[in-house]
Amino acid sequence: MGSSAGQRGWPLRRQVLFPFLASLFCSAFSEQIRYSIPEEMAKGSVVGNLAKDLGLEVHDLSSRKLRVSGEREFFSVSLERGDLLVRDRIDREQICPQTRVCALTLETVVENPLNVFHVNVEIEDVNDNPPQFRRNIINLNISESTLPGAKFALEPAHDPDTGLNSLQTYYLSTNPVFSFEVKKKKDGSKYAELVLEKLLDREKQSSYHLVLSAVDGGNPARSGTAQIRINVTDANDNAPVFSQDIYRVSLLENLPPGSSVLRVTATDRDEGVNAEITFSFDRSSQREWQVFSLDPNSGEMTTLESLDFENTKDYSMMLEARDGGGLVTQCTVEIEVLDVNDNFPEVIFTSISALIAEDCSPGTVVALVKTTDPDSGVNGEVTCHVEENAPFRLESSSRNYYKLLTDGPLDREQTPQYSITVTASDKGKPPLSTSKTLTLHIADVNDNPPVFLQPSYVVYVPENNPSGAPIASVSASDSDLEGNGRVSYSIVSSDLAPLPLSSYVSVNSHSGAVFAQRSFDYEQVRTFELTLQACDAGSPALCANVTLQVFILDRNDNAPNILYPALGPDRSALFDMVPRSAEPGYLVTKVVAVDADSGHNAWLAYRVLQATNPGLFSLGLRTGEIRTARALAERDAARHRLLVSVQDGGQPPLSATVALHLVFADSLQEAMPEMRDERSDTSNTQYELQFYLVVALALISIVFLITIILAIILRFRRYSNPKTLDCFSPDLYSKPTIPPSYEDGTLPYSNQPRLPTELGKYEFTFLKPNDQHSAGQKFLSYTPFDALASDSSEIPNDLQTNPVGYEEHTQQQQQQQQQIKSS
Repeated sequence: MGSSAGQRGWPLRRQVLFPFLASLFCSAFSEQIRYSIPEEMAKGSVVGNLAKDLGLEVHDLSSRKLRVSGEREFFSVSLERGDLLVRDRIDREQICPQTRVCALTLETVVENPLNVFHVNVEIEDVNDNPPQFRRNIINLNISESTLPGAKFALEPAHDPDTGLNSLQTYYLSTNPVFSFEVKKKKDGSKYAELVLEKLLDREKQSSYHLVLSAVDGGNPARSGTAQIRINVTDANDNAPVFSQDIYRVSLLENLPPGSSVLRVTATDRDEGVNAEITFSFDRSSQREWQVFSLDPNSGEMTTLESLDFENTKDYSMMLEARDGGGLVTQCTVEIEVLDVNDNFPEVIFTSISALIAEDCSPGTVVALVKTTDPDSGVNGEVTCHVEENAPFRLESSSRNYYKLLTDGPLDREQTPQYSITVTASDKGKPPLSTSKTLTLHIADVNDNPPVFLQPSYVVYVPENNPSGAPIASVSASDSDLEGNGRVSYSIVSSDLAPLPLSSYVSVNSHSGAVFAQRSFDYEQVRTFELTLQACDAGSPALCANVTLQVFILDRNDNAPNILYPALGPDRSALFDMVPRSAEPGYLVTKVVAVDADSGHNAWLAYRVLQATNPGLFSLGLRTGEIRTARALAERDAARHRLLVSVQDGGQPPLSATVALHLVFADSLQEAMPEMRDERSDTSNTQYELQFYLVVALALISIVFLITIILAIILRFRRYSNPKTLDCFSPDLYSKPTIPPSYEDGTLPYSNQPRLPTELGKYEFTFLKPNDQHSAGQKFLSYTPFDALASDSSEIPNDLQTNPVGYEEHTQQQQQQQQQIKSS
């Protein structure tokens, strides 16, 4: 293409815009070389001597590997001469379709040393594209009534070339009717406008054929053409004509939407578009547009919605017929709406009483009822009635007015409100009816007393209940409303007299909860009865009574009380003397105990906790009788101690203990040594326990002075009375006095009869159980033995009623009295 361009007289221009500026040894320096070539050069055409422009030697091109690269490989380098050659077809309109200046940027790379050079090749436009119209034929319709001077814009031509090679002007073929003007847009493009110079007459010439040419400014110039075909259209000089000036029609109001009303017709003597008629509503008939629709082509009128005689009895509207040329003719449509029975009667309540007292008399006016029906004639005549199952009736007052009256007694508690349904019916065919319900509330009257939910109440309260806690709750209901049904509670009487009632129970006047004012004791009060009263707040107030029985439930809060044998403060009894010849089953004594509780809580069981010889005596589990289990053997000791526990059946169980001292002897003189030994052992044991307690307190409180305490103890032993230190003798540790059956949680007991200080006066000493918080020992007061023997009140009742046991017990006491007197 480049060679051909040269043959056409286009000179091949090569221009180096910037010289070579950098030295070869500067590896990081880059240069920019510019070339300018025309588009469409032939493949192999020389752009320029790149090696020379870069200052390279031709013989060094192969070793330095001269090469170029770009977005597309349009160029290559000749290593023989160092020329930059065209490698592929270069079309400026394809490469740069929207720009005025088109340039390709190349990168030239040489090695040894490495250099990068930038080459800019500007592509010059060649007039290789003629102007072209998008369509070869342009059709125009121009009415014969168009005035001269009218302008018609024509479709522009397009030329992808730039500069002078682009579209420059238009030419129109010669004719006496039309001329043209060339206009220019903001972007520089040009288009032509056709101008009407004379009036058109379709009857003389109905069409015109013109040629429009577009020419660019190239050398040589290129051009493109398009044919213009002008069709002269006819003018509209005849208006449409309706078949009737006034259309009249009658329609039933129950006509469904979409039903046909009528069809209007019109004619036009024109032809073509001027004879095409369309129908429409006149602008003044906007209300009718919402009710009717009109087909613009056929003239068919239909309903859009249901007609309503009560709202609009007739319609009058204007219709238009318009032809294609814009001429309009009008006609009138009158529609009459016929009434049908399509409206239900309406029931309206007026002067409604808000409340009616339940004790009102029959015939009381409740409300006024009004009926209406918008239909006409018999369709609007209405009759009214009320349901028969309600105590109400209707009484006609005047035309379309009724009185609603009570027709019987009312009871709010049975029916607090009434739904009164009033039905109105017209006389149409078929008749239509409407029902409306009136809700009537009945006002309350205090005619019902409170009613307790139960005829009587029974409550069980465990004793020792917390003071102030609720023990029961009564509830009464009153079917009346508000104050007439608001119930308050009170206590009116009880069987606790003469005790003050307020100190025992109280009742909450609002909730009916009964509270205990004190902690009940089953042993004092086991049951009592209250009379509670519930009164409403009506005027006068109505009341009702109910009884509440309160049963106190026993709890195991009382330990067994040992009545016999009589106990001292140390829970030990006097000794009992048993004959050495006692046979197995001999009644030695009996432990008698009672429990203030009841039921299982008072069911007592007797058990032996400790015994010197467990197999020698037996204890009745329920009777408390102590009998010999076998005969006394020679190896058996003469003195015995029994620790007896009396336990009730409660949960948890409570118990009491007693220590019994039994001596096998046939006379009092024989029993005295045993009693004396018992006292000695008891005394030694007391001294031993006291010593250990003192030492333990000293070790705990003054540990760091233990050496000084030992020195004081040694000095005290050396200078003090030896009798005082008898407790430190080795014999003390050779005879342990603590019973072998001692266990954790069981307190040891010891007793012995004391020798009389005066003749005939014997007394006994009882040792109180050891106390961990007290190092001392206390003795009970002395009781003369003869007083004990002579006091018949100490004999339990069960021994007095038992002939055998009572006789044995009496003989033993008599023998003891004789021995005392003889001594």
